[in-house]
Amino acid sequence: MSTFDDRERAEEAKYAHDSALQFKIMNRRNKLLGLWAADLMNLSGNEAEAYAKSVVMSDLEEPGDEDVFRKVRGDFDAKGVDRSDARIREHMAELLAVAREQIMKEVKD
Repeated sequence: MSTFDDRERAEEAKYAHDSALQFKIMNRRNKLLGLWAADLMNLSGNEAEAYAKSVVMSDLEEPGDEDVFRKVRGDFDAKGVDRSDARIREHMAELLAVAREQIMKEVKD
């Protein structure tokens, strides 16, 4: 029974680690997205950082990416930034790869 218990604990630990890693990756992606969007809205410095943080926080509203997308889409519309829905989603996907690379590098260091 001990071997089974050990295996179960190892699987639970791996799941917890993977979940935490995915959470970090998504937060990083959202921060990068917020900084990109802030730049397009002519925000800089503390304003850009605060905006990026608001994008990260918007992801806590519901599971998935739609809450983040709606935030950025709405803010672009309010500020008159001309970006298509497809381009925003495409950039979100591009930044997910960047965020994953950054976090994995940090974990290894």
